[in-house]
Amino acid sequence: MRLKGKVAIVTGAGAGFGQGIAERFAEEGCAVVVNDVNAKAAKAVATGIVGNKGKALAHAADVTSGPAIRKMVQATLKTYGRLDILVNNAGVPQRNRPMLDVDEATFDRIFAVNVKSIYWTAMHAVPVMRRQGGGVIINTASTAGVRPRPGLVWYNASKGAVITMTKSMAVELAPEKIRVCALNPVAGTTQMLAEFMGGEDTPEMRAKFVASVPLGRLSTPRDIANAALYLASDEADFITGVCMEVDGGRCI
Repeated sequence: MRLKGKVAIVTGAGAGFGQGIAERFAEEGCAVVVNDVNAKAAKAVATGIVGNKGKALAHAADVTSGPAIRKMVQATLKTYGRLDILVNNAGVPQRNRPMLDVDEATFDRIFAVNVKSIYWTAMHAVPVMRRQGGGVIINTASTAGVRPRPGLVWYNASKGAVITMTKSMAVELAPEKIRVCALNPVAGTTQMLAEFMGGEDTPEMRAKFVASVPLGRLSTPRDIANAALYLASDEADFITGVCMEVDGGRCI
C-alpha cells in the first residue's frame, strides 16, 4: 500500500486519465476525492472505488471557478481531515485545425481549464499543505508542450504553460516540502482522442498517431496512473520539478 493513509484530490477524474489515476491511488490505500464537472461521472467512478473496498468521495466542481475549488478543498478536509496529494488532471482538448480558425471563446476555454485551474487549486490547496508540513502536486501536461503537433497551436501553448508552471512551483515550494511534478502523456485511448484527430477517430488516423510512437501504441489510463502513483509516493521523495514523458518514446 504505497499511499496508505494519504488523501488525494484528482480533478477531471470522471473518465480517462483522471479515472485511471483515482482508481490506481485507491488501490494503493489512498482516500480519493473524485472531481469532475460531470456530477454523474464523478459519482460513478467514486461508487466503483467504494465497491472495490476503496475510499472515495465524489465532488462535482468546475475547476475554472475559484469559489468551487475552495468548496472542494473544504469538503476534502471535512471528510478526511487532510490533503496530501493534488492531481491537476482536468483538461480540454483542441480540435485539430489551423490556428486562425480557432475562435476566442475556444481559446479562452482551453486556457481557463488547462492553465488557470492550476492557479485556483494552488490558491486553496497550497495553504493546507503548508500547514501540514508538505505535500505533492502533480499536473497533467502533455507531449504537446514538449514536441508540438501542427493544428494544435493553442492547446500546445497551454500545456507548455503547465510545464513551466510546474517547474516554477517546484522551486518556490521546495523549502516547504511541497513537491510539484508533471506528467506528459502522448495521445491516449480516451474520449479526447477524436478531437486531436480533427473530430473523427478512424483506423487510418490512429495508425498515423501510433506510427509516431516508437513503442508502437497509444497511452492508456493505466500507464499514466502508474507514473502518477510513483511521483505521489514516498519513493519519489527526492524528486520535484520533473516533467515526465509517458509517451512510448515519442519525444526522443
